[in-house]
Parts: sequence; C-alpha cells; structure tokens
Amino acid sequence: MSTHANLFGEPPPTLLPADEEPSGLVASGARAVDVAAGYPGFSLAWAMLAEEALAAGRPVQAYAYARTGYHRGLDALRRNGWKGHGPIPWSHVPNQGFLRSLAALAKAAGALGEDIEAKRCLTFLQDSSAEAVAELGGS
Repeated sequence: MSTHANLFGEPPPTLLPADEEPSGLVASGARAVDVAAGYPGFSLAWAMLAEEALAAGRPVQAYAYARTGYHRGLDALRRNGWKGHGPIPWSHVPNQGFLRSLAALAKAAGALGEDIEAKRCLTFLQDSSAEAVAELGGS
C-alpha cells in the first residue's frame, strides 16, 4: 500500500448500485447458496459462500466461490465507471460483496499456498479500501 500522496489525484470512489432483491433475501436469512443460484451476479452471495467454506476448512471451494464473486464484482465495477484503480469504499454497502470476495480470495489463495496471488489480492484490497482491510482483517 502506498503511503505517498498522489499529486495527480485519484479517480472518484466507485459506488455500486444497490441490488435490492438479493440484498433483501440475504437480510431475511436466505441461504447464500440459494441467493447465488438465483442471482449469480450478486457478489455478496459468493463472498458468503467463500467465507463459509474457509470457516469449514475447505480452501479449494472457498477459492472457487471467492474467485466467482471477485470476477462478478469486477464486471459490476467496470459497468459503473471503475477504470482499474481508485477507491471502492467499504462504507457503501453495495461495494461490500466485491470487497469481501477479494478478502476471501486472498485468504483462500494463502491457504492453498498461492502466496503471490494472496499478496496481490491483499494489496488490491488495501489500495481499494483501508476501511475494508480494518473490517475484514489482513495485513
């Protein structure tokens, strides 16, 4: 993570739009697997599946789920003006699915011995949202 100020500034934060229907299902306690099956573009469901798999000691499944959530999140970010860099604030709730997927991908990659991938994902998370790093852990 860079500690030097960017003299050229940085792009404005990317704020993903809310996805009310799957968000409502998650809030009502629907199973992540059912939400992912019904809304495969909803990164939060994939992040939840990855986190569940990590907690259960299944890093291969976690990696697959997290990578899906990560890529679906990248697609959504690009559709909403993200150019490959710049802040993705944790405080904006619709961004949290992508950020949680990215954090889970870093953890799963590390558990699989993919240290370069784990470091790349953690750096990406740090560059995107220091608040997410504080919330989700990582150093």
